[in-house]
Amino acid sequence: MFERLFGKGRKRPEQTVPDIQFGRYSDNNKSTEKVNRWTEADHLFKEKRYPESFDAFFDYLSDDSIKNVAYERNGKEGRFELFQGSKIVRGRYDENLFSAEVTLARMPQPSTPVMRRLLEMNFSLYYTRFALDDERLCMRFDSPTEVSNPNKLYYGLKELATKADKQDDLLVKDFTILEKHDTEHVKEIPEQEKETKYQFLQHWITETLDYVNTLDADKFHGGIAYLLLALAFRIDYLLVPEGSLMHDIEKLVEAYFRKDDRPVPEKNQELIGAFVMIRERSKEEVFACLYRSTHTFSIVAPQHYKTIADVIGNANQGTAWFRDNKYPLIAEKISEYGISYCQFSYSLPKPVTAFFELFMRVNYSDYFEALGFERKYYDKTASKFLTEDIYKRINEINEEWSRKYPQLNFRTESLDFENMMHFNQSFSSEIEFLNFENK
Repeated sequence: MFERLFGKGRKRPEQTVPDIQFGRYSDNNKSTEKVNRWTEADHLFKEKRYPESFDAFFDYLSDDSIKNVAYERNGKEGRFELFQGSKIVRGRYDENLFSAEVTLARMPQPSTPVMRRLLEMNFSLYYTRFALDDERLCMRFDSPTEVSNPNKLYYGLKELATKADKQDDLLVKDFTILEKHDTEHVKEIPEQEKETKYQFLQHWITETLDYVNTLDADKFHGGIAYLLLALAFRIDYLLVPEGSLMHDIEKLVEAYFRKDDRPVPEKNQELIGAFVMIRERSKEEVFACLYRSTHTFSIVAPQHYKTIADVIGNANQGTAWFRDNKYPLIAEKISEYGISYCQFSYSLPKPVTAFFELFMRVNYSDYFEALGFERKYYDKTASKFLTEDIYKRINEINEEWSRKYPQLNFRTESLDFENMMHFNQSFSSEIEFLNFENK
């Protein structure tokens, strides 16, 4: 009776969780079973049991949650498909040869500029090559079966998949003679989601550039750089752009970190110009870069956790001057920069990615609400942290990964909810000191 009157014991209603993924695919954190399959593949190959070795290898590559690999074998022959963004790697093997290819685009007429571009890019490839099959522009990888060990297959197929996924959109964009081909598997996202992402892309760029324009470009060159780079990483993680928009983000980040003699204010101006060009893209251009895709390979590599901790720690140390001199927004974004740089540059342990998503849901609650996420962690209208929900989510992540990482313990008592600046510093500091020692 009391439960009916006062609701005690009732479960909270299920909250809407849209089927929207954030950030780039990471093949880090393979399960113990999957890692064992790699070891099996290596042993079987050394025993010259090649078909069985390929069975284990493709099982290792497969991520059962996203169904990124299709594989079948008939005796000593086999066929496979691997999904990587907008491209499908199709291949086969027999007793003599292991081969795979990706269709990049259709070229109805020969084009000297296209062929020159591909010839130049061939020099940067280690395992693969560009090819032309009638009107099909392709990338190919092949290897005699007897030397197709798991290590060679992994890096060969990864180069094939990741390079093709990156180049197909760029080639079609740069050369009007080329036509998109073999992209029917790409999943469209709802128009409302595209509209939301486009509006926030415009909002974040305008908001950041307007604030940067209020700062002295020379005196605040360090703070401006943090603001602009944090913006780039935010767009990459929250909007998950593909194709040419993803390439533009990567290019501006690479330009900033390129080792040269240019002063930071000059680099900042280049970043500002790049963001202005992104903002001026038509809605149709941006929409074309927003779609669902499945991946097999991560485009970044795992790092020892000390590297990640050092990046976060160094960023938080950089907040002191801005915090003490009453520039809380810059200090706030510097803390965001530290963890978002790691998310952009490294293949992170999955608990870190889960904590980072929570961090971003607190910081950009209006964006997640616009996408249809009902579970909230920050009330932007009231400038109020929903602390109990934040604690609950942290404990869920701790519990989920406790078996694999028994020393993992994000200490909620260390969080500071005075304002967003203090929250970002305290939250990212806890990520810095997480313990990922295995059982």
